[in-house]
Amino acid sequence: MDWLKMTAAEQGREIGAGRIDPVALTEAHLDAIAAHPFGPRIYARTTPDRARAEAQAAAQRARQGLRRGPLDGVPISWKDLYDTAGVETCSGSDLLAGRVPLADAEVLKNATLQGLVCLGKTHQTELAFSGLGLNPVTESPPCVNDTESVAGGSSSGAATSVAFGLAAAAVGSDTGGSVRIPAAWNDLVGLKTTAGLLSLKGVVPLAARFDTVGPLCRSVEDAALMLAALGGGAAPDLEGASLAGKRLMLLETIVMDDLREAPRRGFGQAVERLQAAGALVERRELPWLEETFPIIGPLFAGEAWGTWKAAIEAAPDKMFPPIRERFQGGAAFSAADFVQAWQKLDQLRARWSAAVAGYDAVILPCSAIQPPNAARLLADPDFFTTENLLALRNTRLGNMMGVSALTLPTGVPSAGIMFFAPPFAESALLRLGQAAERALSAG
Repeated sequence: MDWLKMTAAEQGREIGAGRIDPVALTEAHLDAIAAHPFGPRIYARTTPDRARAEAQAAAQRARQGLRRGPLDGVPISWKDLYDTAGVETCSGSDLLAGRVPLADAEVLKNATLQGLVCLGKTHQTELAFSGLGLNPVTESPPCVNDTESVAGGSSSGAATSVAFGLAAAAVGSDTGGSVRIPAAWNDLVGLKTTAGLLSLKGVVPLAARFDTVGPLCRSVEDAALMLAALGGGAAPDLEGASLAGKRLMLLETIVMDDLREAPRRGFGQAVERLQAAGALVERRELPWLEETFPIIGPLFAGEAWGTWKAAIEAAPDKMFPPIRERFQGGAAFSAADFVQAWQKLDQLRARWSAAVAGYDAVILPCSAIQPPNAARLLADPDFFTTENLLALRNTRLGNMMGVSALTLPTGVPSAGIMFFAPPFAESALLRLGQAAERALSAG
């Protein structure tokens, strides 16, 4: 069996059974990264000394029957906004070149205590502010389904490290879709956790009230195990998960507009398979959701500009202009705009909670588009803007409503289906996802 194609859970079980040595597994990943033609476009920097030391410790624990968890000894990657002690952490931006933290981010500490092996840091969009994954300042990882196209952002390298077999799983972040878009475009499972569920200590911020930590994986089981490792708790129980009788709201307001052919086909086929597996799907319009989109600017760009204004103004030429301009757009909003937007959002979240009560999840296409061509994005700023907004539209709705969210592959390349569940309902969402994954793969 090819170790590099196994899920993280499968690798962990093989380690536990004594059939895989964590040291050999880590060396296989490091060798693959070094040999892969896209390795330098996916990894900003590897951490081979740390990886080998952690793998050796994992191997010793396995021999002694003292494994710390089901992923002890499994090698994973980390987006380059997670502080890593003694390793440059730049969040994909030259504004932070040479920034070397003294300590690991809290979630990296938790994962290390569970025995996971850190392979290194993956490329991303500058300061995590784009859904496309284009970063001419550092590198733009290629999509696994079309290497001339972008991989989705901002966790572009996270997704491609897993999709190209250069990590068993990856840790990304999601402020407006940055886990789910690259996961969907590279046919992976992506989990957006509820804001506040996992620690942001030691995570370079974009908009801290919306920033979330999340895994990108080959399976829902992996996402559940990664969630446990990142939080230092127990994994959700996925045993016996079923779609029978589950009530799913198919949201039709906004999110179905302007769908390209492949996302529409993938979503339609996925809905049919969920229904065939026993799910009850009800189509609903929520026209008041239109009120959400005008307040995204002051909430996202306003907070991002407040966080990064001084650094950007000190060296604006270090940034890719379309990303810099997205930040600078936040200067148009006042403190009053920000406060009033939050007041409005609190009202909309209350309406959302009432509207979705009684449903197990809301389903919608993850993205309206598929990965755009990287060269065209670079050459055409207007194309960059329109594609970025369409890429993020559906995912950002989840961040605005404060939900937990999961995207799964549909079988149509680079076309994911997304599930919204209530805040802090990750365990129930992952159980639903386990059953949905089985139904979708059966098709």
